[in-house]
Amino acid sequence: MRYHTLGDSGVSVSEIGFGCWTMGGPNFDANTGNPIGWADVDKDDVLEGIKVGLNAGVTHFDNADIYGNGRAERMLAECFDTLGVMREDVVIATKVGHLKGSARHAYEPHHIRHQCEQSLMNLNTDYIDIYYLHHDFFAPDDQPGNLHDAAGVMHELVKEGKVRVIGQSAYSDEGFARSAKVLKPSVFQSWANLIEDNFIRPGSPVQQVMAEHEISFIAFGPLGKGVLLDKFDPENPPTFEPGDVRANRQEFRGEYLKKLAPVLEQVKAKYGRTTEDLASVCCRFVTGHEHVAGVIPGFRNQRQAACNIRGGEDEPLSEEAIAELRAWFESVQLPH
Repeated sequence: MRYHTLGDSGVSVSEIGFGCWTMGGPNFDANTGNPIGWADVDKDDVLEGIKVGLNAGVTHFDNADIYGNGRAERMLAECFDTLGVMREDVVIATKVGHLKGSARHAYEPHHIRHQCEQSLMNLNTDYIDIYYLHHDFFAPDDQPGNLHDAAGVMHELVKEGKVRVIGQSAYSDEGFARSAKVLKPSVFQSWANLIEDNFIRPGSPVQQVMAEHEISFIAFGPLGKGVLLDKFDPENPPTFEPGDVRANRQEFRGEYLKKLAPVLEQVKAKYGRTTEDLASVCCRFVTGHEHVAGVIPGFRNQRQAACNIRGGEDEPLSEEAIAELRAWFESVQLPH
């Protein structure tokens, strides 16, 4: 397993981390009613998956208060307790921003403090290694929940020892650029994979911001929520239970899966046809980009955890291989 330091923070993470979104199970956005969770998980299966990761050198576990509305944080803490994990041996990340409760805006300073304390209790810890603002939808500057107020309380939490590293999760070039100047995070987080690589492409606006401010990048979705593992039949596209975010994603529809199939065939012909082979090349494609410190694929069980870690064991991809893969997937890029 390879390890990388986040910006100038001094905090190091394993190149392959484990994303805990799946651990929250089905969930819905309280404001829109849209699905924002995953299919339900079995805690014993998750425990075995975490064990596989720890044995392979995985130190980084990424969570959020909205994942199952605290369920994923609590489950992670319970698994660590069962396995006897020493707190200093793992890097725990969590986020605030999508779960606003009774606050007018999720980034009101008091609400951030409240959610931080709740996450500390859920995770059974005295400090959070990486605390992210979960999105870049801030209130206007003259209203509670604006970026400046949120940044102020985040830095107070660092001074108080409750947070070690500040992060920004965002979904737009503009959101990252604005946060870099005001929040001054050490790490960005967003999607990055063979289908959606807009934030990590050489010369992209976010790459330029990271270079200017010495910021690292953590990528979620390196496996494209499973689509890049060639596990779905275009003639019989998958259906998902209520509360599963994949139900509204176009890449799970038959039309898109048909377009993707020949591209994945090229990948399999060169890099191998097993799920482990595909997971490895997907993760190594992302981690081969400048400023990317790690990826956080999700997992549900021991088998998926074992697939994830292959990307940290195989040799990094060359610049030529990364460029070739990017060219193969140009025709199936998703719009933003």
